[in-house]
Amino acid sequence: MSAPVPVGGLIQVALAVEDIEASLDRWCALFDVERPEVVTLEPNPDETYRGQPAGYRLRLAVITVPGSQVVIELNEPDANPSTFREFLTEHGEGVHHLGFAVGDARDAVVEGLEMAGFAKRVEAYYPGGSWTVLDTEAALGVNLNIKPHA
Repeated sequence: MSAPVPVGGLIQVALAVEDIEASLDRWCALFDVERPEVVTLEPNPDETYRGQPAGYRLRLAVITVPGSQVVIELNEPDANPSTFREFLTEHGEGVHHLGFAVGDARDAVVEGLEMAGFAKRVEAYYPGGSWTVLDTEAALGVNLNIKPHA
């Protein structure tokens, strides 16, 4: 691959869940960590899902892993089309993607993955950053989220 995904850039394990409150209770009990805030994200006008404008709400909570750059992210989508709703419909709850911070190599890494045959599922921009989910699920068992930074 022309621009490999740097394994040292692993920053996120993201799960798709149907009930974020119940899932968060289980994860926090498992790790004996304080319960993080659940936030609701409104549709992002700068986000596409499978090449079309995305229009979904997402409830999100992030569990920080002490002593690590990795976070566990729980994602509960509404019923509208989204990568998370697609995953839940096809698989039920589980690991939707692994997130990697790749710095300035973001465009090259995304292009390399596309050249390897992996289509973009999501491309989104937000103040100060972006995220691109590539459809690597069939080949790798999980999707990849490529970000310039955490």
